[in-house]
Amino acid sequence: MRILFALFFATCFTVAAQTPQVPHKMEFAGMTLTIRDDARREIQKDVDALTASPRHHNIKVERAKTYFPLIQKVFEEENVPDDFKYLVLQESALIADAVSVSNAVGFWQFKEYTALEMGLRVDKEIDERLNIVSSSRAAARYIKKNNFFFNNWVYALQAYQMGAGGVMKTVDKGESGAKSMEINSSTYWYVKKFLAHKVAFENAVKGEGETKVVPYENRSKKSLSDLAREVSVNETELVQYNKWVKKGTIPEDRQYIVLIPMKGDGKPFKLPETAAGTVASAQAGAAPVAAGAAIASKATRIKINGINAVKAVAGENVTQLATRAGVTASELAKWNDITITTALVPDRYYLLGKKRARGTEAYHKVLVGEDLWAVSQQYGVQMKKLRRYNRLSSTEAPLTAGTTLWLASMKPKDADKMTPPAEVVQVDNGQTFSWGASGETEPTVSVKPAAATVPPATAPSATGTTSSSTPSTTPATGPAIAQVSTATVPVEKAPEPKDSVQNIQPNAPAAMAPDTATQQTIEVVVPENKGEHIVKQGETLYAIAKQYNVAVMDLVNWNKLNLQEGIKPGQVIKLVDSQPVEVETPVATPVKEIEHEVKSTDTLYSIARKYNVTIKELMEWNNKKDFTLSIGERLKIKSR
Repeated sequence: MRILFALFFATCFTVAAQTPQVPHKMEFAGMTLTIRDDARREIQKDVDALTASPRHHNIKVERAKTYFPLIQKVFEEENVPDDFKYLVLQESALIADAVSVSNAVGFWQFKEYTALEMGLRVDKEIDERLNIVSSSRAAARYIKKNNFFFNNWVYALQAYQMGAGGVMKTVDKGESGAKSMEINSSTYWYVKKFLAHKVAFENAVKGEGETKVVPYENRSKKSLSDLAREVSVNETELVQYNKWVKKGTIPEDRQYIVLIPMKGDGKPFKLPETAAGTVASAQAGAAPVAAGAAIASKATRIKINGINAVKAVAGENVTQLATRAGVTASELAKWNDITITTALVPDRYYLLGKKRARGTEAYHKVLVGEDLWAVSQQYGVQMKKLRRYNRLSSTEAPLTAGTTLWLASMKPKDADKMTPPAEVVQVDNGQTFSWGASGETEPTVSVKPAAATVPPATAPSATGTTSSSTPSTTPATGPAIAQVSTATVPVEKAPEPKDSVQNIQPNAPAAMAPDTATQQTIEVVVPENKGEHIVKQGETLYAIAKQYNVAVMDLVNWNKLNLQEGIKPGQVIKLVDSQPVEVETPVATPVKEIEHEVKSTDTLYSIARKYNVTIKELMEWNNKKDFTLSIGERLKIKSR
């Protein structure tokens, strides 16, 4: 009997030790609250209920770790005490689409008329009560509005539930501006319930959660499906964190904050590629992809001419590859000049965006068995541009091995009789190229440097002018480049050009120019670094991503940007990943095992936080079936 009593007592003591205890004094919103014993017992009862189920308690803790950073930032901007963030747990348990019996909706449980009064949009398309940023700002302003009447944050808290009018009838006007208050049995139940939430969660919500969300400012009409592809996240996850978009499309009537879900390692959620392969196979009625074939490592994704590309694996069809890449089958087919039924070539890269008008290389020597499509894929250049540059018809015979294909400019008519020169200077005919006084003067070349390498060029054509059919390599919206130096280059006397000059040969021998050669003034721009973009006034990250056909989150990761801070005019944005692509290989991490002796004040939560591990790990390492602890128990901790 004594043994049973002792076990019962020890169990009760252990459970009590794990539950946060309500103190006699606590701080709230800059006020000191003295908790009388009668009120302490009431509050403790609520604390016990909130922590009775570790599983449910931990679910709320993880939600709080995800959303609290956003709420804290809003409250800081609105000058509302940080302690009020625990109120959202009391109102909705941080469930976006929670609905009360009185038809209050959302994170902060606004009724429709109050939400509209606080500036939220609520209709069939959008319900901002389900938007954590918008609704938190509305809640902050509502709390501030109430505090204006009382100059007392406890009464402002009470008014959140019963309205300012109801509080005015019951409170002591002498408490205005008070820095301390007493909480007793007669204190309004809603306030005591709030204090119970603060006690139950205050210590548990410290640290980072398993899921992070990044606020993304959207200013144009856009579907969540399109946005998911742009920022490279799983559409299902994006919808889950943005339930306020009721019809699936974000309108353009105002700026809305969209939440981009990120994993604990800071990477966006993406559709699991193994699952995607299985789904695609089922939809297409095809045989399952070979084991492991649909798992793509970093090495299976590269950039071609600034375009994302993914490697096809054996047995994969267009639909499966498109699903794995997060695009539609029709888009993939269009971008790669194939059809949905085309058989994919294993280990060949397929583009995930539109091909460019010109290549980053000037020439390509055709290999045995190579066709124009293969070259187009290899360099990410449109096939119609390759035909134009190389004066090929659409019914051209197969390419001959050893033939030189021009990838970025028009091939001269007599190019087959010439050896391609090693270097040339390209002319930007869209911005700064200009002719001088007349054709009677010798041309002067004004060279403007940039970070890009100087590509190869052509000799003058038989007519005395150079090709003018290729657009500039420098974007029309690109930043101006400062002029640095001038050089004189002799060329043949040329007639008035119809368009503009594409290429000139800077080191042409004097014999090429007749004795009657005169000078013309030509400005030549060496293109700026194609791997960078300088932000202009009014430009958005989304606009830049769209301009260069890259994902927004790629730009964020490559440039270590903070979406909350945005970008500024003059800022240099990298358009490619400067980090070398590496295949992920598991690295053995040495594990050191230590022991922790359980004290009377210890809980699994406090021990996990102390050693920076998870509760799940603690339970696995120690073969625990429940959350109970015994004083003096030794727990194994594997530190990294």
